[in-house]
Amino acid sequence: MNQAGLVVLVVVLLAATAFGLYRRRTDGRLTGSLPIHGVDDVDDATVAVDAAPTVGTDERLSGDELGVALGDRATLVQFSSAFCAPCRAARRVLGDVAGTVDGVVYVDVDAESHLDLVRRHSVMRTPTVFVLDRQGRVVRRAVGPPRKPEVLAALGEAIP
Repeated sequence: MNQAGLVVLVVVLLAATAFGLYRRRTDGRLTGSLPIHGVDDVDDATVAVDAAPTVGTDERLSGDELGVALGDRATLVQFSSAFCAPCRAARRVLGDVAGTVDGVVYVDVDAESHLDLVRRHSVMRTPTVFVLDRQGRVVRRAVGPPRKPEVLAALGEAIP
């Protein structure tokens, strides 16, 4: 192998390692929320930070869209796909949390069957998880399987 090829190999390995470390750190992290400007009820309105295309709108999901009634206190929504291995881990965590916290409902949405919701809410990867308050507003959002303590903390913000 010549010297130029060795340099290219080292650069590619360093870039791949940096990207892997970044993904490991950010996947499954529930992002914060920002106030929405231009909405009548500004104090209560929030939107996910990483949902750049929807910043400035009142991002919501209704029970009719999801096909189930929203939880009395909060709703955990997971967009998943058939061949998504991390979706299984997210399903276990969210199902466990919903089973232990009263008034919280867990909904698993097949992304392939609900492309209108996927597009409207800028779901780019599965699993994507939304934490909704009782009115259906997106309070937190995660891409990748979330960790149980973070889901519980996000519910603490969503539940009054």
